[in-house]
Amino acid sequence: MLSTMQDVPLLISRILTHGAAIHGTSQVTTWTGGSEPHRRSYAEIGTRAAQLAHALRDDLGVTGDERVATLMWNNAEHVEAYFAIPSMGAVLHTLNLRLPAEQLVWIVDHAADRVALVNGSLIPLLAPLLPHLKSLEHVVVSGPGDRSALADAAAQAQMRVHEYEDLIAGKPTAYDWPELDERAAAAMCYTSGTTGDPKGVAYSHRSIYLHSMQVNMAESMGLTDQDTSLVVVPQFHVNAWGLPHATFMTGVNMLMPDRFLQPAPLAEMIEGERPTHAAAVPTIWQGLLAELLAKPRDVSSLTQVTIGGSACPPSLMEAFDRMGMRVCHAWGMTETSPLGTIARPPAHAVGTDEEFTYRLTQGRFPAGVEARLTGPGGERLPWDGESAGELEVRGPWIAGAYYNGTDAEPLRPADKFSEDGWLKTGDVGTISPDGFLTLTDRAKDVIKSGGEWISSVDLENALMSHPDVAEAAVVAVPDDKWGERPLATVVLKEGSTADFTTLREFLAGEGRIAKWQLPERWTVIESVPKTSVGKFDKKVLRRRYAEGTLDITRL
Repeated sequence: MLSTMQDVPLLISRILTHGAAIHGTSQVTTWTGGSEPHRRSYAEIGTRAAQLAHALRDDLGVTGDERVATLMWNNAEHVEAYFAIPSMGAVLHTLNLRLPAEQLVWIVDHAADRVALVNGSLIPLLAPLLPHLKSLEHVVVSGPGDRSALADAAAQAQMRVHEYEDLIAGKPTAYDWPELDERAAAAMCYTSGTTGDPKGVAYSHRSIYLHSMQVNMAESMGLTDQDTSLVVVPQFHVNAWGLPHATFMTGVNMLMPDRFLQPAPLAEMIEGERPTHAAAVPTIWQGLLAELLAKPRDVSSLTQVTIGGSACPPSLMEAFDRMGMRVCHAWGMTETSPLGTIARPPAHAVGTDEEFTYRLTQGRFPAGVEARLTGPGGERLPWDGESAGELEVRGPWIAGAYYNGTDAEPLRPADKFSEDGWLKTGDVGTISPDGFLTLTDRAKDVIKSGGEWISSVDLENALMSHPDVAEAAVVAVPDDKWGERPLATVVLKEGSTADFTTLREFLAGEGRIAKWQLPERWTVIESVPKTSVGKFDKKVLRRRYAEGTLDITRL
């Protein structure tokens, strides 16, 4: 028996037209740095997205599912591209501006991008790459920045350069958005390529639509048109965690920081624009906390903070709680769109001692994400809150393969996908009987000492709860007796007098860390190396240890 329901495809264009019509007065505010922020209504975004689509099709010849790249900060023009490109049937390909040049070249070539939209301030990054970008034919520049280097490089590479505003000027303000297959690719992001070449994840219209609905659920971010979200997480990082699409569904206002991502301008934005919600990785919030402690601001509007990308240290969560900013932990990855879990404590824990314990977990799985734990021998582990294994997930916004180049079969490496199609996340953790995930480590970062596992994340969180420690990263290093042992690398706060013996005794105190897990090797570093999306880059620390460039103290 078939249903009697209409078969209406779930498309990005429907999110765009809904937001522009129903929430037309909601705004995208772009920070400009010093001058008055630039404001554009959702209705204007809809009009300009239609004009951009006309320009891409009529002037630049973009047809079908050709890829259009963006090398842009978080701003209104990037939001316009987010909607125009997939709505017209092309594929939005956001480029991670923090990747090494050789990886950017590889990614553009692999995706076969024909057009690139770039912010003027990022021309120094793009211009040297142009002679190496074989598929690229057009560069469209938006916003302030010196164009001279781009003109020379484009001429050498036989590419045409266009001004964004000139290109869309005079174009029709409406577009007959095509009725696409909802399973067609709408957007692409590439993993950061910490091991091997970056891998392409192609999101469908359907997956983005369903993911946007989940972001808007009360058990997730639960924002309404009374909210303003400070979208710090980059638009090149897993579609800014789905916020541009989700906000257009519900009329949430967006505050976009553009290139002003330092703690001081972020504090100024919060004080001046009064956002109620913000989303970013922990390193952003650690910097903002230091800024607010050094120079207090009125940040009372910001009552909800979503933190993901890596584990949030409990000390950071407690510090923001004292400021009235409630931190909500989330977990996800490029392959999960990214919403995999979010840590809303269950009703029975609210107002009890258990509440904070639940908030420290990565959170509970929403209805669209199925999860299981797999042991080292491939066995399925119970959800008992104690059995630790690799997390595997599946669902309508979870990748089932990687993009393998034009007209090629999807790539399903055995280390990333199980035989029955589940995504192997590479994260090790436990799941409680009521479905809350606690990650103890990345599979590649867990420390295997004498046949037992030591969680580098637990050690890092404990170290960062010490008042003299600004950051800490722990990695496994070879040990003749135990196979591996932890190396603690710490960034001390300015003026700190703490020594390694003091820190080790702190870890051992109050049952924080078991005695056998305490690091014997210690070093002080200026800063913890970060990946392109702000996560700790532990492979750099392991390499520096192997090369003997770290000053190690043995206790």
